[in-house]
Amino acid sequence: MKSTSGHLTFCTNIYAGENWMAHFGVLKSSFPILKAHLSPDAPMGIGLRLSNLASIELLQDNHLETFKQWLKQEGGYVFTMNGFPYGGFHHTHVKDQVHAPDWTTVERVEYTLRLAEILSQLLPDDLDGGISTSPLSYKPWFKDAEARIDATTNATINIIKVAEGLRQIQIRSGKLIHLDIEPEPDGFLESGPEFIDWYENVLLPAGNDEDLIKNHICLCYDVCHFAIGYEPHTAIIQALLQKGIQIGKIQISAALKAKLPAAVSERSVVLKQLGSFDEPTYLHQVIARKNDGSLIRYPDLKEALAEGENPAVEEWRAHFHVPIFVEDMGLIQSTQSDIMEVLKLQKNNPFTAHLEVETYTWEVLPTALKAPLNDSIIRELAWVKNLL
Repeated sequence: MKSTSGHLTFCTNIYAGENWMAHFGVLKSSFPILKAHLSPDAPMGIGLRLSNLASIELLQDNHLETFKQWLKQEGGYVFTMNGFPYGGFHHTHVKDQVHAPDWTTVERVEYTLRLAEILSQLLPDDLDGGISTSPLSYKPWFKDAEARIDATTNATINIIKVAEGLRQIQIRSGKLIHLDIEPEPDGFLESGPEFIDWYENVLLPAGNDEDLIKNHICLCYDVCHFAIGYEPHTAIIQALLQKGIQIGKIQISAALKAKLPAAVSERSVVLKQLGSFDEPTYLHQVIARKNDGSLIRYPDLKEALAEGENPAVEEWRAHFHVPIFVEDMGLIQSTQSDIMEVLKLQKNNPFTAHLEVETYTWEVLPTALKAPLNDSIIRELAWVKNLL
């Protein structure tokens, strides 16, 4: 949906279906219902997520042309893609494998350029396109500093290869497509300062072509991820803009937040409710804030729960994309106020044209938060639309 604040959509990583025909089948049954409720009189965008397998299949036979005709018929358009998860993303043990293959590999390069080729054929002529992707790799896979430096160097070289490929697509088709790197807790780039430091001191010098890098390599601002790290949204966004680093997309998402009472009995009740979110599919990194303001990082919710009685900790933020229209969930809350802060900045002075709601956890939510999927998508997009 186009608004004065940008193009608003939802990410189709919400749907199971890792091959193209399965994914297309869900789209055909769901999208017309969503559009009828949310944008009956104007075209509606789709944030397309394709697995590696689906991206290969879409370019075979006549599938892409069939999809283009379906979009035209239904009043849909694709302007952004999610290229973070390479393989299966539902009904499987994803956890840290969401980063695999990482940016040190040729497989990640080939997959991303394939997505860019698809997007160049789907993208409306008057829009830029974006592909969000992982923050290079996953820190716990690399146990020493030297190995991490080598991996960062190799990943950066591959990012530049993709930038060069995106420039060739622009020359050939006239379509501007950018790669939107998405910081995440425990990623090689997990915060605003880490991303800026890498961009200025590693990527730009290695690329040796500032225009190439700044046109085609951007940041994906996932609000949930930045909220987990207690990051100051206004300051980070201002710093990025002042440095000429573009924000390609805002992923509108909320994390879990919980104040941990000092009293042991009260704290136990809060921890029990948090424990209901400990499920085996996705990573749920936790960043705990101590009374003195320092932070403790846990790779997953299970490890955090094991140390939940630490009296020095006053608050948890957990990586679990909860419904964005819900702030109060009893004894725990969401970081909905962070979304409101970021979207207020976007509304007052738009810094990207791409707005994508990304709540992909409906299948693994505690029962009390579950609702029919189409109803949930409609409610989330309507909430953002009203806010803007």
